[in-house]
Amino acid sequence: MDKKSKHADTGDDYAYVYYIKNPSYNDVSIGAWDSILYSGTPVMYETRFGLDLGLIVGPLGVAGRSYVPGSDEIRGACLHFGSDDEENGYPQDDGGHQCDGCFGCQIAKEPEKMKVTGDVDWIDHLATPSEMARYAENEEKEDYALRICREKIRKHGLNMKLVTTHFMPAEPKVVFFFTADERVDFRDLVKDLSGVFRMRIELRQIGNRDEAKLIGGLSVCGRDYCCHAMMTAVSDKKSSVTMKMAKNQNLSLNSMKISGPCGKLLCCLAYENEYYLEEKAGCPPEGTRIKLDHELWKVTEVNILSRKISLLGSEGRTIMIPFDEIWYNDETGYWQVSDEYQEELFS
Repeated sequence: MDKKSKHADTGDDYAYVYYIKNPSYNDVSIGAWDSILYSGTPVMYETRFGLDLGLIVGPLGVAGRSYVPGSDEIRGACLHFGSDDEENGYPQDDGGHQCDGCFGCQIAKEPEKMKVTGDVDWIDHLATPSEMARYAENEEKEDYALRICREKIRKHGLNMKLVTTHFMPAEPKVVFFFTADERVDFRDLVKDLSGVFRMRIELRQIGNRDEAKLIGGLSVCGRDYCCHAMMTAVSDKKSSVTMKMAKNQNLSLNSMKISGPCGKLLCCLAYENEYYLEEKAGCPPEGTRIKLDHELWKVTEVNILSRKISLLGSEGRTIMIPFDEIWYNDETGYWQVSDEYQEELFS
């Protein structure tokens, strides 16, 4: 009886649920366990390739402050690492942790039990020392396997690019990941590889975005690829990145400027799109006419990052109005700027 069946029979449907990351092909899954586990704990869990080793990333849904629609005060990476200055957010001599008073830190929380549904698999077991040793041995063999497979690909003249390989620790099986522009007949390649490794061979074709997610690298912003560093990649979702998202964010519509090294539109366009839509919903659209000081001004730009609206008046005059000073009057059906701000602006 497997662990999932055992828990189903006992009626224990509450457990600790964790994110699990596979270090070999950078895949993230969700798994349940009946006790507290901490980040970095090695576990054996079921993947789409079979039983494999993964590392606990953290508990599901309790890390840091949750996102509130319309909020621009999201906690990100620590901005004051290594600082001893109390003004930078660290409490001094009060017995608390330095991150408790820092607005830039993600505050780690203890895991909490939650109801486990049918979509969540149970972790099979904690990785044993022998399984860890076998995993390390397999890592040493992967470079050799890549070299052999590339030689066989050249031998058969196949139009495919080998990305990486992974030996399964719980069964005699090796998985080769590759990209190709078209369908590849690799039956003869599998026969040759089976003769060399004497185990089950699986070739898995992946897309360009999946290749970037697996290998990683630095994007145009200077940070790690979103698909490699984030918990969930765009390629894992049903929704895709579109040019409309770039338009919503007032970005260049030149696909070359908003594409990543994988050749696809940047993942961050999808991650940030919802926030831009929320913010723009509370602002007048571009082209709207607003009456100021007995004159009609035209909205030319809504800048979400600076939280200001640009207005164009007669004779080319321009002004910028903060979001907080403009509002929609339901009675008149027009956008208006607060009287206090107008008085300050034109005094």
